[in-house]
Amino acid sequence: MKTQSSKILSRRSRPAKAPLSVDAILSAALDILTREGLEGLSLRKVAAALDTGPASLYVYVDNLDSLLALMLDRALGKVVIPSRAKGGWRERLSTLLHSYLKVLLSIPGLGQLALTTMSSGQNSLRGLEAVLGLLREGGIDDDRVAWAADMLSLQVVAVAAEQDARRRQADPLDSFEQTLNAISARTHPNIHALREKLFLGTPRERIRWAIDVLINGILHTP
Repeated sequence: MKTQSSKILSRRSRPAKAPLSVDAILSAALDILTREGLEGLSLRKVAAALDTGPASLYVYVDNLDSLLALMLDRALGKVVIPSRAKGGWRERLSTLLHSYLKVLLSIPGLGQLALTTMSSGQNSLRGLEAVLGLLREGGIDDDRVAWAADMLSLQVVAVAAEQDARRRQADPLDSFEQTLNAISARTHPNIHALREKLFLGTPRERIRWAIDVLINGILHTP
């Protein structure tokens, strides 16, 4: 005789699934990206996380590339754009770019995603508008502003993508440092002389210096 605990539950007794929406899909996708990185993300996994089939996602996103662009734009909503009260245009531009980097580093795989994905969402456009405005505020002529914005953004994205790659490796710098320490001064005199300096500085110090170098170059290159 079946006990009460062995009764088969009807579907009506199950908790109702949350309705599908772009917001729900993006939240699930970003959660998978955080746990598994860009390589572990797929429409199938997003659908499974939402207890639905992949076909149902196409009502909200055209394909995986469309989803990736929406994910990137959603994440970029956290980029801080400083007000004029926060200092001169260079200081505010540096602050914005550091915030951009911080956001890209906050989720594993997001740096790689930014390197390969073009987003035209509102948050992406908000960031681009701010960078262009700050460069123009600095007196850089319009013929150079677009290239300058692209170069500065690429520097930040490249740093984030590099950090993403290192996350998947076991002590990559440790192995590289051991190799350099064993290099002969006779065969590689420059590397041998500078082997310790190659590792100096924190990531924040390095990116700040790189941004300053780029801005100085932009200001003085016709």
